[in-house]
Amino acid sequence: MYKSCCLGCGPRAKGHAAAYEHVTLSKLEAVCDMDEERLGAFADEFAVPRRYTDAHEMLEKEKPELLHVVTQPTQRLEFFELAAEHGVPAVLVEKPLCLDAADFNAIQAFGESHDTKICVNHQLRYHPKTLELLDIVRGGEIGEVRLIDGSARYPLAGQGTHALNLVFAFAGARPTRVFGQVSGFKCAIRSHPCPDSAVGEMVFDSGAHGILACGDNAPVVHDPKVSWMHKRIAVYGTQGFVHWTMNSWELFTPSRGYQRGDKEYRDDDVLGQAAMTDAIFEWLDDEAKPHANRLDVSLAECNTVLGIYKSALDRAVVELPFTPEGSYLEAFAKVL
Repeated sequence: MYKSCCLGCGPRAKGHAAAYEHVTLSKLEAVCDMDEERLGAFADEFAVPRRYTDAHEMLEKEKPELLHVVTQPTQRLEFFELAAEHGVPAVLVEKPLCLDAADFNAIQAFGESHDTKICVNHQLRYHPKTLELLDIVRGGEIGEVRLIDGSARYPLAGQGTHALNLVFAFAGARPTRVFGQVSGFKCAIRSHPCPDSAVGEMVFDSGAHGILACGDNAPVVHDPKVSWMHKRIAVYGTQGFVHWTMNSWELFTPSRGYQRGDKEYRDDDVLGQAAMTDAIFEWLDDEAKPHANRLDVSLAECNTVLGIYKSALDRAVVELPFTPEGSYLEAFAKVL
């Protein structure tokens, strides 16, 4: 049985901790937060045996195999380096992995020089229905994939990376170029700065196209008052399609015909979080079972996001992968 520790006791950390009711390969043994009141309440709620206010102390004493990093997006590299310093084999970090060119380049350099396994918390990729629909697409039941359409009504850094993660998953490949457009820079989510609305069109080696729409321009697929619930992915092939939203699904294949159904997001989410967590330990056990949200895949997703930003600023198609430079967020603050 592996040992896990959690750094951060904010609202998102509760999703990480609740999943341990279903995680089969590890136990959550310790948690760390500088806010002692929040730390105590969190540890009591999830029956975490030990609590710390100093991350170094926790990692030195506990020596976990997995560290959950549930902190603000500006706090990524420092905790990857902390994990590497203490010999922690794997880190599961909240999305987004990075916000701009500087942190992208720094995290990429870290990955090239350290053995620590980094995975990004895009748990929708491991939802039960997502896995089922992925099997249908990868099994060729909808024919050759032509278009993958993903969207989220929260801005790109807030929730759009979830949709992009699913576009990558259903494509089974990485895009070779992207064309993007953005608008607005009110930074409604202060901790996740990005344009208010963004659109990206991707082209894959297979010839398939991917569309990503984030912000108020994205489709409404749920209660209009709950913006974060409007994530969706639709995959169209030469013989059928699959369509996933947070609380529903539908598909058509020649053998299955048309099917649709409802599902409960919160029930699926805890199972998806658990499956994603267990997949890290399966990777630790067997290098032939790499995690779907591992660092090189997540960096390719981030590179696509930054490609959308560069394309919007340059008004040109961007070939991928590319080396981002400067600060796109500073540029947006001036021009949007």
